[in-house]
Amino acid sequence: MAQRRSVAEVGESVLQDNYYPCSLESESEKVFLKICVYILIGAGSLIMLVGFFGCCGAVRESQCLLGSFFTCLLIIFGAEVAAGVFGFLNKDKIIEDVQNFYSEAYLENSNSTMILSYQKVVRFQTTLNCCGTKSNPCDAEPESENKDCETKIKDFFDSKLFIIGYVGIGIAGVMIIGMIFSMVLCCAIRNSREVI
Repeated sequence: MAQRRSVAEVGESVLQDNYYPCSLESESEKVFLKICVYILIGAGSLIMLVGFFGCCGAVRESQCLLGSFFTCLLIIFGAEVAAGVFGFLNKDKIIEDVQNFYSEAYLENSNSTMILSYQKVVRFQTTLNCCGTKSNPCDAEPESENKDCETKIKDFFDSKLFIIGYVGIGIAGVMIIGMIFSMVLCCAIRNSREVI
């Protein structure tokens, strides 16, 4: 139960923390952060509700709660499949958006002394071990293997997307097992009541 609650608590702590909104430049970034936080809070609450249906349905031998548990798992499973398909179909667009985000921050940083743009650029460069853009590369030492950050962003997504896919398949497998067990238990409860 603690893990389920922690997803919602992470969202609530980010919402109440004054640091995160201040570190964002534009109003659209602040709105995007709030949307993500509300999604986290909603997901944590939904997970708690689904867990409640499953536990109470099994303990009380309630067909209604087990049916609700199955339905919720089916809806979440469908949403995960839709999100996965959307992510794989729009992978190139997502990579392009992240590259554009970095390029804009890099240009803002080189044109002015904006601290927030500098922080974004440094965060990208240290995380991905890269420097500059394709059109404006950094003057790195020749023996250095630093690539431009746009290439490294594409390499990062290409290498990590399969891991995300495998984790998604694993989660989907667990959800399918949960749906099967809830239906088996629901049928067993119905059959035991018919015998009595």
